[in-house]
Amino acid sequence: MEPPTVVVLCTGNAARSVMAGAMLTARGAPVRVVTAGTHVVEHQPMSVRTRAALVAVDLEVPAHRSHQLTEDDVAGATLIVAMEAAHVHYVRRRHPAGADRTATIHYLVEHLPGGADPLGDRVARLALAQVAPEDQGQVDDPAGGEDDLYVSCAMELTALVGLLVDRLGDPDLVGDAVG
Repeated sequence: MEPPTVVVLCTGNAARSVMAGAMLTARGAPVRVVTAGTHVVEHQPMSVRTRAALVAVDLEVPAHRSHQLTEDDVAGATLIVAMEAAHVHYVRRRHPAGADRTATIHYLVEHLPGGADPLGDRVARLALAQVAPEDQGQVDDPAGGEDDLYVSCAMELTALVGLLVDRLGDPDLVGDAVG
């Protein structure tokens, strides 16, 4: 059986979502990871500063080309992990079918229950479409900043992804239904 799919979403799919996606994969999260952005120039490599930040937190740099969030991504996602309120708003506006499966990483590490129930069931119980995006916290975009801002973002994401992996569930439970 296929593992549940987690879409990690930021703006340009060049920094935050790339870092968080690489971290989920490196930590062996029991999910299929897809990264995407809300406003993407397709097929671009991650930024040089993103690469350096990943190296700074001892992660292997993945092969990457930027990807615009699509209807297929949303339809196949068990969970969409956004970096900020604007991304949650974007999904609600452009892909309303995914609203009940979209929240910021900060919100998810605080509210997503762990446990043996399938991820899709635990996500559904959160009623995410009813949660105000502005109340969900955010990971600031390092775009346009210096190297230290990217490294700081990578360090914040390292901590958040570690907590999220703990909540994603048992790696033996791969039969999640897609919402």
